[in-house]
Amino acid sequence: QVQLVESGGGLVQAGGSLRLSCAASGSTFSRYAMGWFRQAPGKEREFVAAISRSGSTVYDDSVKGRFTMSRDNAENTVYLQMNSLKFEDTAVYYCNAILGEYNFWGQGTQVTVSS
Repeated sequence: QVQLVESGGGLVQAGGSLRLSCAASGSTFSRYAMGWFRQAPGKEREFVAAISRSGSTVYDDSVKGRFTMSRDNAENTVYLQMNSLKFEDTAVYYCNAILGEYNFWGQGTQVTVSS
C-alpha cells in the first residue's frame, strides 16, 4: 500500500510558475514508476508526465518544454515544475504510482491559472 499526498497547487497568473510535490509513504517508493495526471472541469483525466524508476521522463505534447518532472528517492517525493503556465493548464493535478498490478492515486491538488 502506498499513500500519496500532493501539494503545491494554487492560483497563478498566466506565464507564471508552480511546483507540485507528491510525497509517498512506504519504503518501496524507488520501485514505483510515477506519474502526474490532471482533470479539468467537465473533462476526463489526462496524462501529463511520467518518470521511470531510473529517472527517464516522458511528457504529453501539451506540456513538453514547459513542465519538468523529477524524483527524489531519498525523500520519497516526486515533483512537477510547471513554467509558462497557460489558462488551459487549469485542473486538479493527481499523482500516480504504478508497480505491476498495483496502482495508487493521491487526492489531487488544484491548479488555477488566471488569464
